[in-house]
Amino acid sequence: MKDDDLTKFSFDLFWSFRSPFCYLALDRIIEIKRNFDVTVNVRPVFPLAVRTPDFFKNVNPKYRRYHLQDSERVAEFHGIPYRRPIPDPIVQDMETNAIASDQPYIRQLTLLGAAAQIRGEGLPFLDHVARLIWDGSVDGWDQGTHLIDAMNAAGLNGHALIADVNADPDRLEAVIEENQTAQEEADHWGVPLMTFRGETFFGQDRVEMLLWRMLKEGMAER
Repeated sequence: MKDDDLTKFSFDLFWSFRSPFCYLALDRIIEIKRNFDVTVNVRPVFPLAVRTPDFFKNVNPKYRRYHLQDSERVAEFHGIPYRRPIPDPIVQDMETNAIASDQPYIRQLTLLGAAAQIRGEGLPFLDHVARLIWDGSVDGWDQGTHLIDAMNAAGLNGHALIADVNADPDRLEAVIEENQTAQEEADHWGVPLMTFRGETFFGQDRVEMLLWRMLKEGMAER
């Protein structure tokens, strides 16, 4: 790392639109961006359910029960509006845990996220689209103009992002693949995952530790 790079602060944020814990980390990440001179590089990835479809077939049944309980508890602890999405971004049979081969919701969200990433608008995109999906304010987040309205409310051009997806989905798939490769190179598979100067921080409960590390390295307030 060059000496002048030591004065510039940025971290990568690997994000899945299916993860409640990504959403539950969002307010604290935005607060870091607001209060400190740091760049947040949002890097959307497909969730484990898509990348490893058999994962949930083999997982202990207690995993899902605890996951649901813990996400609700974290939301209550931090005072975050929260409800499981309607519809779920992943098409999955909850009786058998089987993952459908066709995944229109998560594919659309992740491609749009990648389009926002390319435009340097990843964090504003998350700020509004993740809330639309997870805060319980609407049923059918995928219906009507909800998604475009959320993107526009973020100061983005929702129609332009959708046009990006329709014009060259292969390019965006390649960006997502690059993100997933970088995530694996960071020696973890989960989200939210933050990486700063070669150090990996996994989970919504590591956001404060990430902040501590960056402050220790000399990150300045705005």
